[in-house]
Amino acid sequence: MPLFRKAVDRLSDLLRRDGKVIYRAVLNARVAPYTVPLLDKIVADDEDGETLRISLIPWKQAERPPIAIYRGDSSTCRIDGPWQVSGSHWFPIGGLILTPGVTAHLDPFDALALHEKMQQAIEDTILAWARDHDLYALSPVPETINRRLADRAAKAMIAAWASAEQAPDSEPDHDAQEPHACCSGEATDTLCNACRKGLPHD
Repeated sequence: MPLFRKAVDRLSDLLRRDGKVIYRAVLNARVAPYTVPLLDKIVADDEDGETLRISLIPWKQAERPPIAIYRGDSSTCRIDGPWQVSGSHWFPIGGLILTPGVTAHLDPFDALALHEKMQQAIEDTILAWARDHDLYALSPVPETINRRLADRAAKAMIAAWASAEQAPDSEPDHDAQEPHACCSGEATDTLCNACRKGLPHD
């Protein structure tokens, strides 16, 4: 039956004129609840889907399932799974370092040591950023955001930056009104002048 369905799907794909194909998969009931929503996001025909698909290219190219991929401007460190359990210890099965002039495969122990070092570097960088930008003085906010409003505000900031780049002699408008609820994450259809023009504000 699966072979028959695949043959029918292939035939249907050839007859379609909208550039789309049919893909079927049988999923384990245990993994389906979180796999199906993820697949829906990956195949979405929009900016979100495109971004996810591009981000997954290194994962598709890897021979082993990556546990983590750390990337710099010209260097990459990949920690390879699946995780291997030995007693109470967990080890990656290997790793890879790519940097100009170097291609090196890591054994499980070097991969684990580098993985922990990269995680510590990330932790230190985040804490330093929080201190340098006085984030501890701000009240905590929900992790979730209103995508419609937050994305619109972010795109307005980028557009304002692009306008300023095209007209470097123009002076920024310092008379922007105080931020409204649009900056607080609460539902509203209006953006304050600061958001609209991409100006920083508290």
